[in-house]
Amino acid sequence: MGERSARSAVVLGTGVGCQTHVPALRAAGFDVAGLVGRDAARTARRAARVGVPSAFTSLTEALTRTDAYAVVVATPPNTHAELVLEAVAAGKHVVCEKPFARDKNEALAMLAAADEAGVVHLVGTEYRWGATQGVATRAIAEGVVGTPRLATFLLFGGFLADPDAGVPDWWGAADQGGGWLQAHAPHLIDQVRSSLGEFAAVSAGLPRVVEHTWAAEDSFSVRFRLTNGVEGVMHESASDWGPPMFMTRIGGTSGTLWIEGGAVHVADAAGTRKLPVPDDLAALPSERPPADLLVSAYDRMRSGAGEIPPFTRLYRTFGDLIDGKPVPADPRPATFADGVAAMAVIDAIRQSAATGGTWVAVD
Repeated sequence: MGERSARSAVVLGTGVGCQTHVPALRAAGFDVAGLVGRDAARTARRAARVGVPSAFTSLTEALTRTDAYAVVVATPPNTHAELVLEAVAAGKHVVCEKPFARDKNEALAMLAAADEAGVVHLVGTEYRWGATQGVATRAIAEGVVGTPRLATFLLFGGFLADPDAGVPDWWGAADQGGGWLQAHAPHLIDQVRSSLGEFAAVSAGLPRVVEHTWAAEDSFSVRFRLTNGVEGVMHESASDWGPPMFMTRIGGTSGTLWIEGGAVHVADAAGTRKLPVPDDLAALPSERPPADLLVSAYDRMRSGAGEIPPFTRLYRTFGDLIDGKPVPADPRPATFADGVAAMAVIDAIRQSAATGGTWVAVD
């Protein structure tokens, strides 16, 4: 084994791990020392395809045979806890994809272990570094809408509208961390928490718009109240035929902010204007993953989300934290504590949906 490098990582997961995390890590200055997957032949093929020198079928083997200081967990969420606990017990710094865990209790165990190990631990909420979310968060903090009062988040797409749209087995089972709620709501929850405040209560439904061969929901409808009085809705479907539609709109006491056409706009008594994008949030150059890595509808859905540039910035921050360097206060990286908070909201949403949409407090 060669000299250890604080910027050496192993990636767990041969799907989004190869499509997004390997290129983002490299763009951030990391050496990707190994790829871990369950199927030895597939993992070896994919490692060779993306230029990773070693392929393994267990984290234990990868940590024994590489000099990695960091571990990226991009496997199905029902495996996150076991892998994170092993990584932090070995003293490795960890980035764990979302959905962070299967529930809040599992997330709490992961946070406690990482804190006890004294390692850097981040959650893959990369859109904190995305241009539109980053600009909107700063603008709200600067008071451009006054005091926020009403928040609306809408997304309709046909990613899974075809009844035969294929997803991984785990994705089709809500109790394994699958379904559209766990797939996309963590991003919205993180956006709300980082820009508007903490959740107090939710009222929710988890409809299935299209009858698929899998059982998890393909849509969600959530009303929420924050501890500071902000009220809002999160309404999404991944099985909506027709043109895609996306809306983020925040109404406040002196103005309204919204995201449209990849830009952030504000309207108030002085008129309407588009907010500029600062250099630290401007889009970075990147390429789409190789087409041969995009096997399922799920793969194609993930590949079009523009994740590599914001993940590159997340990994730059991760590397600086490992190296003990100061990092900007904004965007603040999401830690496992934020993962716990997100899972508390997810748990409350599922509880509300199971009881006909009753209001459920977020613990």
